[in-house]
Formats: sequence, C-alpha cells, structure tokens
Amino acid sequence: MVETAIPTLTTERLVLRPLDNADVPGFVEIWSDPEFTRYIGGRCDPDSVWHAMAGNIGCWALTGVGPWAVVERSTGSLVGRAGLWTEPGWPGVEAVWFIRRDRWGRGYAREAATAAIGWVFAQRPDLAEVVSVILPENTASVRVAERLGMTPQRLEFLHGEDHAIYTINRTDWAAVLPAQAVQNAH
Repeated sequence: MVETAIPTLTTERLVLRPLDNADVPGFVEIWSDPEFTRYIGGRCDPDSVWHAMAGNIGCWALTGVGPWAVVERSTGSLVGRAGLWTEPGWPGVEAVWFIRRDRWGRGYAREAATAAIGWVFAQRPDLAEVVSVILPENTASVRVAERLGMTPQRLEFLHGEDHAIYTINRTDWAAVLPAQAVQNAH
C-alpha cells in the first residue's frame, strides 16, 4: 500500500481538493445527467456514486495518484472530478477530467488536467508519459487531449470497448507547459 496524503492543487480558476463524503449529493447531480455520462458508462445512482468515490480514494491509497474534486474558486461550487487514474492492466497513469455540463466550454477540463499532469511529472521523476483513455466518438475529450499536447498512439480494448490512447511524454510536456500556463491565464 502506498501512503499518500492527497494534496490540494490551486489553479487560476479552480481548486482540486480531496474528495469528501459531503460531495456525494453534488456528484449524484452531475452523474444523473445523461448527456454528461454518455461516454463514461451512463447515469449513476447515489450508491454507485459513493462506490466510485471510494474507488477514487482507493486509487490514491494503492497507487499514489488519483482524482480530485474540482471546485470553482469564484463560486465554491463543485464542478466535477479530475486528476489521475491507474489500475492493474491500465495503459499507464491516465489524466482524467469530468466537468459538469453547465460548465463545459470554459476550459476547466484542460485547466484541471494541466495541474494534474504537471503535479504527477513533478512527483514522479521516473514517469515517462501520461495517457488519456478516450472513446473515439467523444470528440470533446479528444479536443481536450489535443489541447494538452497529447497525440493518439493506439487503440486498446478496455472495459468492454475500444478506446483511443492519447499520450504525452515528459519532454513534450515540458515544451507544452509554458503554452498551457499562458492559455490558462486568460
């Protein structure tokens, strides 16, 4: 077991903080939107949301990385979950982003993922790359990955479906990071 204190990250517009039991109602609301969940397994009931949150916290405990709750700094509102994910047989440490639909188009997914990728590369000097696992028809997430400087590398059959694996290596991230910081400043 990896003993990891879950850090809090702050960006210009967001706070990425540890998940909390008080987040359950907010995540139930977010995950009850069929458009939001179209590419991520469908709507979830309160029990499923709680179990997913427990798995997210378990990811931190078992691997030293995991997702954060994403909170809008200006309002204090829970707007999603983003961060990192890995599990046995997964193609690598994955950058993940799930932003509630009424906040789509604001760049929050890219901003949160930028913070997460920067954090994991700083924490794990041996990590060669970060991946994102995306259903090919999820064009919005494909655009986020591309804006992060990720490129498609291959298809993998994961959780019963073919997913595109996007990657960015440490060297390319170092070149992309200054541009990300400028984009996030606006």
